[in-house]
Amino acid sequence: MAKEAKVLTKKVLADELAAAQGLTKKAANEAVNYVFDEAAKTLKKGGTVDINGFGKFSIKKRAARTGINPRTKEKIKIKAAKVPSFKASKTLKDLVK
Repeated sequence: MAKEAKVLTKKVLADELAAAQGLTKKAANEAVNYVFDEAAKTLKKGGTVDINGFGKFSIKKRAARTGINPRTKEKIKIKAAKVPSFKASKTLKDLVK
């Protein structure tokens, strides 16, 4: 039988950080939230978040395009958008193999 995959949430990450580093759960939660908030702010400003050994988060521009409404088969215009993108590092790719 296959091993069940673990889901890593911010809460689980904070709890594990608290246990590993001897921090209070509140302090660990604040640290985890700080990291994610700073990453989000950097991306919002158009920057890149590069985490050595894990990967790189950046913002890509998606061009405007024509799509089709699946219900009515009517053509619709889809606006251009900025979307977050992630590129895994070679270290992470090798680890997952």
